[in-house]
Amino acid sequence: MTAKLLIAAGGGGDAITTAMVHAALHGDDAPALILTYAWERLVVDPVPGPRRRTDFTGTERVGDQVHLITPGSAPIPPAGSLLPRLAADLRPALGLIDPYEGTVGLALQIAQAAEYCGADRVEIVDVGGDVAADGSEPTLRSPLGDALVVAACLRTGIPAAVHIAGPGLDSEVPEAVLLPRLGLPEFTLTAAHTNCVGNVFDWHPSEASALLVAAARGIRGVCGTRDAPDPVVLSPASAHVYRLPLARVLEINRLAQALDGTADLAEAEEASRSVCGFSEVARERERARQRCAARGSTRREGGAPDAASPYQRFVEWEQRTAATGIQYVTTRRFAEELGLSQGALTALRNQLKNTAPARSAPPLWQLHSDGQLTREKS
Repeated sequence: MTAKLLIAAGGGGDAITTAMVHAALHGDDAPALILTYAWERLVVDPVPGPRRRTDFTGTERVGDQVHLITPGSAPIPPAGSLLPRLAADLRPALGLIDPYEGTVGLALQIAQAAEYCGADRVEIVDVGGDVAADGSEPTLRSPLGDALVVAACLRTGIPAAVHIAGPGLDSEVPEAVLLPRLGLPEFTLTAAHTNCVGNVFDWHPSEASALLVAAARGIRGVCGTRDAPDPVVLSPASAHVYRLPLARVLEINRLAQALDGTADLAEAEEASRSVCGFSEVARERERARQRCAARGSTRREGGAPDAASPYQRFVEWEQRTAATGIQYVTTRRFAEELGLSQGALTALRNQLKNTAPARSAPPLWQLHSDGQLTREKS
């Protein structure tokens, strides 16, 4: 086959951004394969760390190193993954990359995928910009996946470039820190480029990609996401995509330098501890342990359910949150902070759309406050 080869450098949500960047670079209809990790948040996958090829059933094998995720694929319990559903909603094919053999194994997978596609170059895509982190940033949380991809691509010898979309939108490296490293933007995403992700955010929890879609649709202002110390400000730069040569990213990314030649994920974790001072996989293991303990405590303590309706609880939560200066939020933030089940969330979203349409700023939600969110034309 002849197809473009792209790699979503971060977790499972980066495949959404990669589809948009592909649409902007090559058009919606251009055949493409997006390589992506099955490395998703614990709310999706309760098993810490990335998933391997052997953690799925129903993949389409197109080589001993390359397995495609299809709508008929499924994670083997207790693991979870949204990639099969994403494969049904995105036009590019999705291929699974498995980091458990370090950069050595990843390089073999990328090289075989390039051969399968007939591609003579690789486009790496990262939403937020932590691929251009040097490892010292105090807010850095998940640099390992991106750095592994960069180091592995260097090892293949295949020409590659890195596209950074929405600097700062993942709340890891602030926009003000990133922009001096990135130079001039390659292009700006527009509302038309978001058509290819359709209604993905009706069910997918990715926040960074949701913010990028909002920015491309002209939304500007202060947005609250979950589990981030500060809100994200959607600025004119939030819809920009920047292109850096692979060599330039390697100059910046000290973790990618340290990962060259690693042969397993444990070795890669040690490199991350050495350069960044932590292992995100170890952090996930600890969070998973805490979640398990919290669930056990809740079952033991019981307690009466909240009698207020989800809508009433949302309105009260909205007033408190808007008072802090936040103008709009992701679905994931209010769903998790209100502790909504999937059924309650669906009902609340429908009620908000029907009775309070002014709150809807897809894929975000506007909060009622004195300062109104500004919508700019793309």
